[in-house]
Amino acid sequence: MDPTEEPDHQSTVDAQPAQVRRMDPTQINNEKKAEIDRILKTHAQKPVSPFLKQKLINEAPKHWDLFYKRNTTNFFKDRHWTWREFPELVESEKWEQGARLLEVGCGVGNFVWPLLEQNKSMFIYACDFSPRAVNFDESLCLRSYRNPLTDNIPENSLDFVTAIFCLSAIPPSKLENAVKNIASVLKSGGVVLFRDYGLYDEAELRFKPGHMMEDHFYMRQDGTFSVYFSLEQLEKLFTDAG
Repeated sequence: MDPTEEPDHQSTVDAQPAQVRRMDPTQINNEKKAEIDRILKTHAQKPVSPFLKQKLINEAPKHWDLFYKRNTTNFFKDRHWTWREFPELVESEKWEQGARLLEVGCGVGNFVWPLLEQNKSMFIYACDFSPRAVNFDESLCLRSYRNPLTDNIPENSLDFVTAIFCLSAIPPSKLENAVKNIASVLKSGGVVLFRDYGLYDEAELRFKPGHMMEDHFYMRQDGTFSVYFSLEQLEKLFTDAG
């Protein structure tokens, strides 16, 4: 792939975990770090305007709806690596005791359906702010809601919450509240499982000038956007949420 091309969703989101291209910031040599700094500096020289940034944030559901209209289920592959990457979901005896899971940012269900194939006794809530994604096949859902998440899921009621390439689709200004909402429905001792874009991911470094909205926060060509996280940022988000 031409490294000057604008990143697309498929280059990383559609990959299995072993294929996702990312860098460990602690293992970057001085030469590579200088190259990364040069790239990020060019991004910062031509940021997205404040007006366009706010417009994209306000219209995020619309852009994700258009994304699913264009791609339906053909874009994201079912995530059959779930059991290997998250053994907590396999080994837990909680399912026999009526455990419940929430999938945040479920899309058309590519994470949920492989789970249910392995264990049909699971009770799973799934939510997404794209109505088109959620309503793709209503016959597969026991019940659907259009209300805020916390209106339908009692506090301290869930054993697991999963967020697969979801937190990165939330603007930095709203991440703290989103993680606190997740924490509010999780039981004491419950587990949050997630995968997402990391700092200096190749998808971040491939952006051209004119796409940076904030440091490590970029708009894509289709109007969706993505955050690229450091471990320190994630640790603070979840620690502050309790």
